[in-house]
Amino acid sequence: MVRQYVVVGRRIPKEGKTQDDNSEMYRMKIFAPNEVIAKSRFWYFLSKLRKLKKANGQIVVCSAIHEKNPNVIKNYGIWLRYNSRTGTHNMYKEYRDLTLNGAVDQMYNDMAARHRARRPSIHILRTDIIAAKDVKRTANLQFINSKIRFPLGRNYIR
Repeated sequence: MVRQYVVVGRRIPKEGKTQDDNSEMYRMKIFAPNEVIAKSRFWYFLSKLRKLKKANGQIVVCSAIHEKNPNVIKNYGIWLRYNSRTGTHNMYKEYRDLTLNGAVDQMYNDMAARHRARRPSIHILRTDIIAAKDVKRTANLQFINSKIRFPLGRNYIR
């Protein structure tokens, strides 16, 4: 199961400066199976975005983010970029789940099944809770109706 972590890091203060150095802090929300991989992905993305590597930086905090209300089903929109055999693609996907972690887990399984894209090649750009009126995908639109009915299965004795 994938979890969401918030990782905060910064550049190591120089020798001449005090420990109360106001160096820039960098914060990222990262989906990973555990803390070690979350920290590793943090340094991977930070080296791409800023001129900062793990050797010259330090992690200030790395903690898991928990859902406020995991008992209500919500519609989640996920914007992602993934590398395939033919190039890099941007994509938007929608999922219904109780938690954001569950929706991201569905997305990873869906991308592996439909596009043969594995976890290291998928970069989640943004996630958001989508209101019922803003849902676009038909797989989720069918569940928006307030008068939805499900068939009752019956067992016949032979």
